[in-house]
This record gives sequence, C-alpha cells and structure tokens, in this order.
Amino acid sequence: MTQLEFARKGIVTEAMETVALDENVTAREVLEAVAEGTAVIPRNIHRRNIRPVGVGRPFSVKINANLGRSMTHSGRGDELEKLDIAVKAGADFVMDLSVGEDVKSIRQGMLEASPKPLGTVPVYETVSRIKGDIPHMDPSLLLDVIREQAEQGVDFMTLHAGLLLSHIPVAMRRKMGIVSRGGAIMAEWMMENRSENPLYTHWDKVLDILAEHDVTVSLGDGMRPGCLADASDAAQFGELDVLGELVERCRRRGVQVMVEGPGHIPFDQIEMNMIREREVCKGAPFYVLGPVVTDIAPGYDHITSAIGATAAATYGASLLCYVTPSEHLGLPDAEEVRQGCVAYKIAAHAGDVARGLPGSRKRDDAISDARAAFDWERQFELALDPCHAKARWLKTRFATDEVHSDDHCSMCGKEFCSVRTSRRLRELALSMSSQCASKTS
Repeated sequence: MTQLEFARKGIVTEAMETVALDENVTAREVLEAVAEGTAVIPRNIHRRNIRPVGVGRPFSVKINANLGRSMTHSGRGDELEKLDIAVKAGADFVMDLSVGEDVKSIRQGMLEASPKPLGTVPVYETVSRIKGDIPHMDPSLLLDVIREQAEQGVDFMTLHAGLLLSHIPVAMRRKMGIVSRGGAIMAEWMMENRSENPLYTHWDKVLDILAEHDVTVSLGDGMRPGCLADASDAAQFGELDVLGELVERCRRRGVQVMVEGPGHIPFDQIEMNMIREREVCKGAPFYVLGPVVTDIAPGYDHITSAIGATAAATYGASLLCYVTPSEHLGLPDAEEVRQGCVAYKIAAHAGDVARGLPGSRKRDDAISDARAAFDWERQFELALDPCHAKARWLKTRFATDEVHSDDHCSMCGKEFCSVRTSRRLRELALSMSSQCASKTS
C-alpha cells in the first residue's frame, strides 16, 4: 500500500513516525495530513537508504536541488559530486534531470548515493532513447519508462499531464512561449500528432504503476511563465485547473500528489498565485521554482528567485526548487549548486519564521545571544554555512592590526562597536536602577 492508503486506514507507518520526530509533531498529525492529501512523504517502496521527509504546510518548508547531465556537459562523476555538495548544503530532495546517453546508469548511481528522496522527469529519458525525435515518441514507451523508473526506486516523478492541446495556442501568444522543457516536449508531440496529451489520456495506467511502487506524483507546470510579462495568464491558470482535476484522480487511486508552480512572477502576484493553487488543488502541497521576481539579473537568479521563494513559502509553498546563479545561462557547476542550496535554505527558513512555525526562530534567537556575548565559535556553530562565516571573519580579522579583537569586529572597530556600547548601557541602566531602589527604600 501507499503512504496515503495506510493513512486512510488509520495505520501509522514507520515513515510517518520518522517525519513526526523530525517535524516535532505527533504521528497522528502526520497521519491526518497525509490522509487529507495536504502532506506527502515521497518514498518508493524499493528505497531503503533514505530517511523519509514530509512535505506539506504542517511541516517546515523543504528545498530541492536539480541535478543531472546535459547533452553538452557533465557526466556521472560530476553529478555525484554535485549530489554530495547539495546534500551537505542542506537539500531535502534532489532531482536527476539527465538527458542523453547512459541516463539509467547515472540515475542508478544517484539513487545509491543519495540519502535524500530522488525525483525524475520520465519524458526526458523517453526522448533521449529516441534520439530527440519527439514527434515519433510512442506513448507506450513513455509508460514503459515510468514503470522502469518506478521499479528502479525513483521516489517522485514530474509528469506534465495537465497541459492540454487547447492550451498551446494560448501559450503561443506569450512573449516567451513555453519554457518548461517537459512542457515543450509534450506540446510539440501533441501538435505534430494532432492528439491530446498522452499522459492525460493514459492517466489511469500511469496511476496504476505509481500506486504499485508508492511513487509520488509531482504534477508538472508545463505552462509556467518564463518571464514577468507572461505571468498569471490564461495558459498558466488553464493548466492549473486541469491539475486540480488530476489531484482528485490521484487521491481516489491512493497515489500521493503534489503540484508544481511558477516560474517568473512579479512579487505582488505571488500571494494570489499561492492562494489560487491551494483552492484549485484542494490543499495539495505546492512545489515552486522560485518564483523569479525580476528578469534583469542573469548570473544572480539565485537571489532574484530566493526573494520570490521567501514570499511563496510564507503564503503557501511547501517545497522550493532551487535556482542557481547559472539559471538562463548554462548548466551549474558544483559551486553554483552549493550557492543555490544556501540561498534556498535561507528562503525556506525565512518562510518558516514568517508563518510562525513553532520553534522556527529558536536558532535565530540563539545566534543573537552568541553575537551579544561575542561568542564567535557559537555563532559559527549556529550559522547556516559555518565554514563560509568563519572564513569571512578570519579574513577581515587578520586584515587589521588588532589580531586579538574578540570583543568586536572590523566593521565598526573597538571604539564604535554598538554591541560594546550596549553592554555599557546595560551596566549604566542597572546602576541607575539600583540607585533608584536605594533612594526609594
């Protein structure tokens, strides 16, 4: 049975108990969220080397790192290095988006190495097998790939089943058209064959495969906007309405499901998008890419998207797909993977704090106490990226003549340090309080 089916029967699984422990909630609360479909625990029944992770609004916001080789760069060894870096930087999920040759072998290596749930986009391997000849993709081959990946142990799959033939002319009026790789593949196949989306028409068969292996569906947003000008349009919301229908079909079949979202969205439209997804998709966990809030900063899109991701996490998103500095420019290297993960850990945590998740501010308060006490080592211990923080401190500390500056940093120096001044002010306040008390007595 799937985690959803267990939950509906009132059976608390080991995976639910683990999630409850990690999220500081009761196992019953986890069971109820999974049973309602407002939370999922992506974990293929064949996977034994991962710790279950819960995704949903009752839990902390999670982040995903996209990995995988392209047709021109990277290979198995490179992606395993990136996987290790992503996990160490705090990724809760990883996706293998590899295309080209030897995809199955690359994925197997990542499944064996990853302690985190791993996702894929099966249509990528399908098209790779036919050398990119999209018009001649046989729907039966796509189903075969889905089955093989499920048997191999993939925990969740992005399936662009909500993009229909009727949506394509609407998208062609956009500035950027269709920017989702999976969405573009499905759209080209539909137009060339004058047929409806094979994932949509064969959805019951897809669900049979996924239910057998407890693979979580991540309903792909093939119509996600690729620039601010295309945001919140009829194509995007037309697909979202179909995703709402597919959510209900997944739940009826006992298959766990989450929904993917935009894309490029102006900051002022993020809250509306999060609310609309929650209503249309009946509270299914929302998995968003960014959103990117401005189009003018190539090379810095880990920042432009982390701004949007913070708002998304605050208003409804449960899983954030990282964006690296290489977005729109090329395949990220290992360091850019690390930077993307760090940016998104910040966004996820900020979202948790903003929505008042119990205990979410505990670490912030602890590091503030350490700063007030000039306890540098405790600061580094609590920092999101301890090595980076300590290296920056050492760099500026030893650039000055004050080698033993343990009670201030080089930003203000000893004489102008506000924290040192605050210490003196506290002492004065205590002294004044004592004097007043003695006079009163």
